[in-house]
Amino acid sequence: MNDVLERLRAEAGRAAENPSAEPPAEYEELLAAPPDGLAASLASTGLPLWARELAAYRLGLAGDARAFEPLVLLLNHRDPPRCAAAAEALAVLGDPRTARAAAALATNALRTAYALQPVRLLTALRAPESAPALITTLSRLLAPHDPYWRVALACVEGLGALADPRAREVLTRAQSHPRLAVAATRALHNLR
Repeated sequence: MNDVLERLRAEAGRAAENPSAEPPAEYEELLAAPPDGLAASLASTGLPLWARELAAYRLGLAGDARAFEPLVLLLNHRDPPRCAAAAEALAVLGDPRTARAAAALATNALRTAYALQPVRLLTALRAPESAPALITTLSRLLAPHDPYWRVALACVEGLGALADPRAREVLTRAQSHPRLAVAATRALHNLR
């Protein structure tokens, strides 16, 4: 949590062209705002991205369902730290829609470059959608020379953690990939 807040504090300072040690007033206001104030800020127009992320992140950690949609948008962002923060907050939020949203993002072939955090979130959620989404995503990433091996590795590790026997075939195929072989073998040993 502190890493996320420090990153957003620095981003707010850069956006305000304020390189001093003091964060801008808008940052401090959002940091101190109650849930209704955070939700109201998300509904306002013209809010910078760092402020939207801060409001959604704090609401998510507070278990407030009003954070769900902004957090899902951030989970699909091109910036890895934003995705990671959104995944963390969504895991805490506990919204029943989270697994479906993460599965949709993880299995979207057009967004594979941004699928790492949705894959990790699916593993953490251990929802009914988790194993099927990871199997689908990994199956697609086993093509020779696929550039998204980190996402494939996260799928393999996730399937090992979930220990779902439906993953046996795809994990067996993953053993033939040099970057995945050790993790796939370990994951196969975890299957029931």
